[in-house]
Amino acid sequence: MKITITGRKCSPRESFREHAEKKLAKIERFFGSDVEAKVTVTVEKSSQTVEITVNNNGMIFRAQERAENMNEALDKCVDTLIRQIRKNKTRIEKKLRAGSFEALADEEEQVSEEVEFELVRKKTVSLKPQSVEEAILQMNLLDHRFYVFLNEEHGDISVVYKRNDGGYGLITPEVE
Repeated sequence: MKITITGRKCSPRESFREHAEKKLAKIERFFGSDVEAKVTVTVEKSSQTVEITVNNNGMIFRAQERAENMNEALDKCVDTLIRQIRKNKTRIEKKLRAGSFEALADEEEQVSEEVEFELVRKKTVSLKPQSVEEAILQMNLLDHRFYVFLNEEHGDISVVYKRNDGGYGLITPEVE
């Protein structure tokens, strides 16, 4: 497993790196050694946030947790990722090689598997070219957490969204 650890407003100690490698070994057994994990640690006034993004053959898993110290937040993140993997194991297993989830049988904790997604609403949106600033303004006027628009800068469909930290994010497509 390739692990990249980044610190925002801090530089994680070697003991944290060792703890992260040990904890992420639990994730590695689901996917094998060709998986990539990016760990980002952010230090804030009263807490510390750990975000883990696991990328395996185009499938992305992400968890973010906040705690008083980095190790506790890391433990919560790994538990969240394992829960996500278990909950969707049949869908994931179809994308991955057969037999990769044998480790799940050894686990004691049982998580109810999500069988089907229930689509409760469909909506169409009319797209007009807008700047990112106009899209954020429109999102705020609608009191939504995200907004889909046609980005006038490059002509692609983009999404702006409100982040948990109070800022805004922009998602733009990238064709592989």
